[in-house]
Amino acid sequence: MSENENETTEETPDAPVEETAAEATPVEETDAVEAPAEDAAVAEEPEAEAGPAPQSEPKKKRKRLPRSLRPHKGGRQRVRATERRPISREEKPEHERGRSQERRGVVVSDAMDKTIVVKVDVIKSHPRYKKVIRRSVKFHAHDERNAAHIGDIVRIVETRPLSKTKRWRLAEVVEAAK
Repeated sequence: MSENENETTEETPDAPVEETAAEATPVEETDAVEAPAEDAAVAEEPEAEAGPAPQSEPKKKRKRLPRSLRPHKGGRQRVRATERRPISREEKPEHERGRSQERRGVVVSDAMDKTIVVKVDVIKSHPRYKKVIRRSVKFHAHDERNAAHIGDIVRIVETRPLSKTKRWRLAEVVEAAK
């Protein structure tokens, strides 16, 4: 075994490679010193002979900077208006308590006395995906004269709480069921 060890130490192909790499480093440094003189000569000559620069080391990877240290991209600057527009206001409500909400829906039940159940469909676009979404909500509404029947299209108006579930009242029967 000792003979094999001696043979491997004598051959050592790695040693000459390290020497050539060590020799190559000073040569590159001298090239860097001579480079300004060459640049002046190249500036005088046409750029036909300019070739790609030899790469000495791979590009160093930059670590991600925290948000506070990243370069800030300037956003849009708001342009100040030269004239001031008048304040637009909504007209005053009919009475002092404010405007009551209105909904339009289909009567799905009239089994209770002076109460109807109205199904209101809400169709709106999803804020992110823009798909049309249909939702339905059922409201209990007060019908004083029992005028509405199943299938009627009615208009209901928001009112004070009349019972545990009733907060709406029938305003009018828009279209009677066929």
